[in-house]
Amino acid sequence: MDDLVNKYREILNLYLYGEDADKAFDWCQSFSEEVIEMDTSPEEIVSLHIDLLEDMEVEDGELVKKSLDILQEVIITFGFTYRDYKSMMNKLKIHDKEMDVASSLQETMLKAEIPTFETMKIGAISVPARKVSGDYFNIIDHNDGMLSFAVADVIGKGIPAAIAMTMIKFGMDSYGYSQLPSDSLKKLNRVVEKNVNQNMFVTMFYGLYDHNTNMLYYSSAGHEPALLYRYEMDEFEEIDAKGIVLGVKDHARYEQKEIEIGNNDMIIVFTDGVTELRKHDDTFIDFEDVKDMIREVRDHHPQDIVQYIYESLMRMQNPHKKDDLTLFILKNNKE
Repeated sequence: MDDLVNKYREILNLYLYGEDADKAFDWCQSFSEEVIEMDTSPEEIVSLHIDLLEDMEVEDGELVKKSLDILQEVIITFGFTYRDYKSMMNKLKIHDKEMDVASSLQETMLKAEIPTFETMKIGAISVPARKVSGDYFNIIDHNDGMLSFAVADVIGKGIPAAIAMTMIKFGMDSYGYSQLPSDSLKKLNRVVEKNVNQNMFVTMFYGLYDHNTNMLYYSSAGHEPALLYRYEMDEFEEIDAKGIVLGVKDHARYEQKEIEIGNNDMIIVFTDGVTELRKHDDTFIDFEDVKDMIREVRDHHPQDIVQYIYESLMRMQNPHKKDDLTLFILKNNKE
């Protein structure tokens, strides 16, 4: 601050008693930029000006009046900064309104109804970190003992991510009723590759559950491995399949696997908002803690389980390091 006071004194001396007024005005520009960076207010500059005039013993009325040219030049820069600030705030207000509209549209268009069955129970939760989510889940009841489900995560945020998810939903609704997971991912990949921004990709875990035979058929497009909780053995199995993220390569192929689901076993699918959650000390969560949460409430309905896990994670999470979070659980309830 002492350096700035001395600089302003030099500017006043040069302008009042020197012969290079243009140079004094040039110095005003750099001086203004420095005081703005230090978050100095215009009122403080006016006080500095008055104090320096007294300290320099400037008593002649004409010189005092002349010195106001320098004060005005410095304050003008503050005016520009304030106008820039107001312009930025107006743009932010418009942006916020657009995000509100996008959020409302996304909530309406991407909302997935959770069906009820006697042979299985389903729970799901998807919470955005901000107004618009890059996560998505969908459930399709084939009405013939078959159920398709998917959990996806857009590598990208904001309105473009919402648009990408909307396209994926309509693609899945179009293809999902008659396709196996590997075939559905192939078709969804073409949708993303042809219609979504080249810098935006989508991971997805896609499952088809036959609750007549208790068989799960599944494929993955670079998504987090899902879990299968074996109720009788109280053990978790990782279920995953090879496949590149959607939107990277045209005509990509996706591996498909199958596994039998026992009574009370649970299929658990999630996004990296769960696995990469940051705690208050900025360390990543130990995923074994999430498994222990599931064990604690394994006899509850899956919707109660996902809600319990979400609330537990929110208590642990660093509020400044939030990410979209989605958790889907399907429990075999066939006696």
